Amino acid sequence: FGIASGENFVITMTNRREITEDNFSELVQGGVTLYLLQTADQMLLSATKERIDFLPHYDTLVKSGMYEYYASEGQNPLPFALAELIDNSLSATSRNTGIRSIQIKLLFDDSQGKPAVAVIDNGRGMTSKQLNNWAVYRLSKFTRQGDFESDHSGYVRPLPVPRSLNSDISYFGVGGKQAVFFVGQSARMISKPADSQDVHEFVLSKEDF
Repeated sequence: FGIASGENFVITMTNRREITEDNFSELVQGGVTLYLLQTADQMLLSATKERIDFLPHYDTLVKSGMYEYYASEGQNPLPFALAELIDNSLSATSRNTGIRSIQIKLLFDDSQGKPAVAVIDNGRGMTSKQLNNWAVYRLSKFTRQGDFESDHSGYVRPLPVPRSLNSDISYFGVGGKQAVFFVGQSARMISKPADSQDVHEFVLSKEDF
């Protein structure tokens, strides 16, 4: 790497967790992107990019929304699709101690790109690994691995809150992707974990497929 003999450096995962002798064995799981830095909190000089591979065939993702919502037995499926799209926000803001903000914007102005549905929240954010795991079909959000640990381990259904939704809409890890490809042709998720200076972006696109 062109490191001088007297220079110090650290190796971290994308959540800036430093690799040490104690946690090195976790890397055998594979698929982990590493940073070589001078310090764990060093600012990145440029954006990094990683490719992820997962089953099933992309047609299963792209066409799943149509299969799911065409079978809605005469009901208007759009509200159900929108409900799925806010599920991540419901989970992300469930532990907020202050204001819980979830905005849904319908963007029809072509000057900013193609029309889109945007869901914006002030939740705790996701790491790059958690964003990658969102793409995996049929991986329940309560068992999927975050950064080697599920955010929802030991999950207990919260008590009902008047005029509020819980985060159980997309329990089986399928609905969000089906909703995306029913409403449109791609998903772009941008997230900054609360305890990190890095912003992570994930794109799932029929055009790229």
